[in-house]
Amino acid sequence: MPSFSPRATALLAGVLLAATASAPSAASGASASPPQNPFLAPDPFSNIHNDTWMSDTYAIAGPTAGATAAYGPYGAAVCGSLTFDRAGQIVSVCPSAVAPPQARIIDAHTLAVVGTYNLPSVPDSPGTPVYQNFTGGGYIFLDQHNRVWTTTKTRHLFVLVIHGTSFAKVADYDLSKVLRPGQGITSALPDFSGRIWFVSKRGGAVGVLDPKTRRIRITHADSEIENSFAVGRDGIYIVSERAMYRYGVRDGRPVVVWRSVYRNSGQHKPGQVDHGSGTTPTIMPGGYVAITDNADPMDVVVYRTAARLPRGQRRVVCTVPVFHKGASDTENSLIGSGRSMVVENNYGYVGFAGPKANAMTSPGFARVDINAEGTGCRRVWQNFSEAAPSVVPKLSTKTGLIYTYTRDAGASVPWSWTAISERTGRTVFKVHAGDGTPYNNNYAGIAIGPTGNAYLSTIGGITELRRR
Repeated sequence: MPSFSPRATALLAGVLLAATASAPSAASGASASPPQNPFLAPDPFSNIHNDTWMSDTYAIAGPTAGATAAYGPYGAAVCGSLTFDRAGQIVSVCPSAVAPPQARIIDAHTLAVVGTYNLPSVPDSPGTPVYQNFTGGGYIFLDQHNRVWTTTKTRHLFVLVIHGTSFAKVADYDLSKVLRPGQGITSALPDFSGRIWFVSKRGGAVGVLDPKTRRIRITHADSEIENSFAVGRDGIYIVSERAMYRYGVRDGRPVVVWRSVYRNSGQHKPGQVDHGSGTTPTIMPGGYVAITDNADPMDVVVYRTAARLPRGQRRVVCTVPVFHKGASDTENSLIGSGRSMVVENNYGYVGFAGPKANAMTSPGFARVDINAEGTGCRRVWQNFSEAAPSVVPKLSTKTGLIYTYTRDAGASVPWSWTAISERTGRTVFKVHAGDGTPYNNNYAGIAIGPTGNAYLSTIGGITELRRR
């Protein structure tokens, strides 16, 4: 890593060493780490879900009891995906309800915005509430060359190189020419050959861009795709409003390898973006991929990833219900660690504006494990003491703690950093972050930085949980 700053080189080297040497938690059983995608920045700092499997895990230690909270205000915007560049700076794109999206560099120590780049904007298409519109930068990724890849509201894909505390645009791919009217781009990610895959919510577009030739090929799933996707060495895992897919490439075109319809109550539950699964798929070691469905109550569903299955073996390994009927949904990816999955309940979240803004949501966290034989799953624990309205939670396998962000009861609308034991499901500690709408994270994801401190964007700024 010769082009890294000396301080960042030491920090990232320690992270990579920890990722190689750390053992999985006892609760998770034997595990394989997600492979490093050669076209992404070093794990776990490249995207909102940390790696190519979308595991939402860290092999480095996060904060423990005695941690303190800090806050840096920066105005009305939510930087949903927090990545870390070679210098250890926070890099994100921050959509806003009142201004065009803006790429930002944030000092991880002072929490000050030190660099910006304004992205183009157009009015949002009707049909999606502003607080649930993830196009134009909700999902980004940092590549192996210290460059940010972000979609725009004009349906382009920009590539921004980071020079110190400034950005420079070095590439611009126009994807609008292959999309239908009203199809905004939700997410884009590289596969292990360097092709860039992208998806749209409306119409369920699935596209492949060759950055070298600029050739774009596209197909469509059976319904809309509202979240990001997972990338394995063997294929791309995408969930639509109706089904789970594995995609591959044939002659440069995206093709369906397999498709499996999941259970669906047909309800557009409060907290969800649409009538389907709210998860980005999570790849698991051993040949599995997991999502939640839209049954009532919601299920954790695990699939076998193989293109072809032996005779008598079914695609679905298990379907395990979590939380309560009439109060069960999620709009966030599962945490995947070894054979264990952790799911968060987001039922009842209705955004940050209007008469029901910042309302209390149905509590719930649960852990589900795949058995050692891979023939089924069991629910290990459920926690109904914590309510996390919309955050993307994370797990440190070093501390064994799940880091989340909870809305506590009270007229002042208190928000807290909360740590839950992966082994037992019990709350380990809480740290008050702040009160009111400025502290609402609105679907943004927690990120643990190279120093072990945790960060989260909110409506009014960025909150940090600092190690003692």
